[in-house]
Amino acid sequence: MIYKRSSALFSEAERVIPGGVNSPVRAFKGVGGTPIFVKEAKGAYLFDEDGNTLIDYINSWGPMILGHAYEPVVNAVIEKAKKGTSFGMPTEIETKIAELAVSMVPHIDKIRFVNSGTEACMSAVRLARGFTKKDKIVKFSGCYHGHSDSFLIQAGSGASTFGVPNSPGVTQGTAKDTLLAKYNDIENVKALIASNTDEIACIIIEPVAGNMGCIPPKDDFLKKLRTLCDAHNILLIFDEVMTGFRLAKGGAQELFDVKADIVCFGKVIGGGLPVGAFAARHEIMDYLAPIGPVYQAGTLSGNPLAMAAGLAMLTELNTDAEIFNRLEEKTSYLHKGMAKVLNDNNVVHTINRVGSMISVHFAEDAVIDFDTAANGNNDTFKAFFHGMLQQGIYIAPSAFETWFIADALSYKDLDKTISAVNHVAKSL
Repeated sequence: MIYKRSSALFSEAERVIPGGVNSPVRAFKGVGGTPIFVKEAKGAYLFDEDGNTLIDYINSWGPMILGHAYEPVVNAVIEKAKKGTSFGMPTEIETKIAELAVSMVPHIDKIRFVNSGTEACMSAVRLARGFTKKDKIVKFSGCYHGHSDSFLIQAGSGASTFGVPNSPGVTQGTAKDTLLAKYNDIENVKALIASNTDEIACIIIEPVAGNMGCIPPKDDFLKKLRTLCDAHNILLIFDEVMTGFRLAKGGAQELFDVKADIVCFGKVIGGGLPVGAFAARHEIMDYLAPIGPVYQAGTLSGNPLAMAAGLAMLTELNTDAEIFNRLEEKTSYLHKGMAKVLNDNNVVHTINRVGSMISVHFAEDAVIDFDTAANGNNDTFKAFFHGMLQQGIYIAPSAFETWFIADALSYKDLDKTISAVNHVAKSL
């Protein structure tokens, strides 16, 4: 494929945008080469600035669960835009989508909309600290909750060691209140709690990790976290920015039958527009301003365009009884097809999948946490990424990102993808 136009646009962007991108994940730093500039998209396909057509497996990093330019969502945004794009005042549609979301998700009574998943997770942690009157939080290595200071912390040496900043600009004072745990290792979490008795406000987790590839919780890990939190007066926060309304109507709470105290949303809940949300039971949410002491605000929170897109999206998911079964079946079909051709070509790999999230790790052993994900062969992934791109398949330009399956994908698209994997595997 030819990418002359994309290369020229990237050169122009680099002059006025740091690194030429407005989010680092869009760069090709992990795989080499020049980012692809998209011109438009429809259904399961991306159309780039050079006229190439690509089958899309990132789907704007998750929200396009029904495919790009989904007509009910587009029409809802157009009609709402005709009446104004922002008011800074309450609108009826905010209540409508809140009522629908609360009806779909178990264990929540109230929800507040914000403008991004980062903002939702940041606000949820502040709310947890205010509600419990404790300062420390536990997060897991490899889980990403946005770029708020509290989350940009890497592991220290030993279970009870305070984290250290993973980015310049994050202070040691912030870092000392963030404790790093190992995903899928309940004994590690127990040790952290024992070393910080009565100091931990919350544990925040991606119930299915998506930022070290797709990594499922194993051995009832989530239920064991719930038990620990109950025993130590710690709030359990599910970051469902990726999993919410994607793995099931009620997200990971429904899928794994585990109750979270606070749930964070993004991606799907906005139908592709910038939006996030966090939700909990009455007594926790009532700690928020203006009725409680924990301050949180946003001029564009509940933006009518985002609310219109989100309401249209959630309505479709709520009324289509077979949507999640179709997504599961398509992802399973892709999984089996890719595994067969990779095995036939003697390519060392492991594939992780939960619902419509899937990732290929070029690692021999099971991938269950950040350390095992990091053991994958990154050179093989780079070759795989560029090989797939040449075959007209767009996957995440990083070995540490999940793929997202959209219902718009046909079985013909899936077969073409499996054929592409087979073609690329011969040269790996």
